[in-house]
Amino acid sequence: MKLLEDRIKQDGVVREGNILKVDSFINHQIDVGFIGELAKEIKRLYADEQITKILTIEASGIGIACIVAQEFGVPVVFAKKTKTVNIANDVYTTKVESFTHKNVYDIIVAKDFLHPQDRVLIIDDFLAKGSALHGLIELIRAAGATIVGAGIIIEKAYQEGGELIRSMGVRVESLARVASMDDGGITFIS
Repeated sequence: MKLLEDRIKQDGVVREGNILKVDSFINHQIDVGFIGELAKEIKRLYADEQITKILTIEASGIGIACIVAQEFGVPVVFAKKTKTVNIANDVYTTKVESFTHKNVYDIIVAKDFLHPQDRVLIIDDFLAKGSALHGLIELIRAAGATIVGAGIIIEKAYQEGGELIRSMGVRVESLARVASMDDGGITFIS
């Protein structure tokens, strides 16, 4: 999506360790109008899928997922990284390794919010190694729900995550696919 690629080139910052900072418009400060345009594209891509739920993982995906959910007119469920006292013991859970935080988390979703009749679209800001998506897929499968696919804002296509998730038979639609990046710039796969 050229609109997104142009914005990444304009406002994205490549940091040491293969980190792409887009926190000025996607995942710290959110440019709601801009994300609205991305959400319209995700809606176009998945318009015929009869989606009933949007699933993401806290925290960066939540804002994006809410705007996408508004396009589809469905609720957002987000996997939590910590269990709180107000969540019942009846949960789906799995482990996820965070690329940026260098941690392993137990993620959970209350069974009240994912059901076998649900058709679930996963939304996330980044796809790199695929751990977060893999974990969300495990939660959906544990619920017996249908995985419609994943809508990703930025995929680091030079890492194995996209290939891993696609090899699981899950449709992945990434709005920007980064072929390479360094302090000299970013190149995209068309």
